[in-house]
Amino acid sequence: MSTYRDIQEECCQANIALPGLGLVDLTFGNVSVADPQSGVFAIKPSGVGYDGIKPDQMVVIDYEGNVVEGALRPSSDTPTHRRLFIAFPEVRAIVHTHSREAVGFAQAGRGIPCLGTTHADYFYGEVPVTRPLTPEEIAGAYEWETGNVIVERFKGIDPMQVPAVLVHSHGPFAWGPSGPKAIENALGLEIVAGMARHALQLNPAKPPIPQHLLDKHFFRKHGPSAYYGQSK
Repeated sequence: MSTYRDIQEECCQANIALPGLGLVDLTFGNVSVADPQSGVFAIKPSGVGYDGIKPDQMVVIDYEGNVVEGALRPSSDTPTHRRLFIAFPEVRAIVHTHSREAVGFAQAGRGIPCLGTTHADYFYGEVPVTRPLTPEEIAGAYEWETGNVIVERFKGIDPMQVPAVLVHSHGPFAWGPSGPKAIENALGLEIVAGMARHALQLNPAKPPIPQHLLDKHFFRKHGPSAYYGQSK
């Protein structure tokens, strides 16, 4: 049995969940799950469908970009995932999709404003959008540079308080401390993107919610003073 079976299993189950949640069309999406202590992560193979995918098909990559285990070609987005794991050490799982509501904001080059408490339950403020990549970045190490513009955009932002981003003209990345939580954040992102679109259609001048309401809703679910849900 593989030394990396645990992360391959977690990665496989997270990838399988994507279609049923309406987060992917065709094969437009991938999940990776890391073992930070070993400096490796498992990721979905490139272009492989979700039906019948198996844990041993998940490709294991080290943080230097070398294939450690796996016979298939890893996702073309692997360098972006690798860049984020290196930059955000608390992140254990990353989800990239082309979910339609979030992609709409990414294609518009617009962050998703926090217009209500549903958003505030998951994201501490606006979900940001990156700047466009330059022609040189696109012609070079495109996927690695995609990770770089995300890291650049998160200067001064805690990635565990805003566990998602929109890559300009591309789509969303979401993350979390586990595969299931990263999937939940990706689904939450898609839900609040749809809510924001509807709100802005009804009231284009709608401002973000006030800081005190954002603080209340976010911190009742996150952090040392959280009281939402059942104690563990």
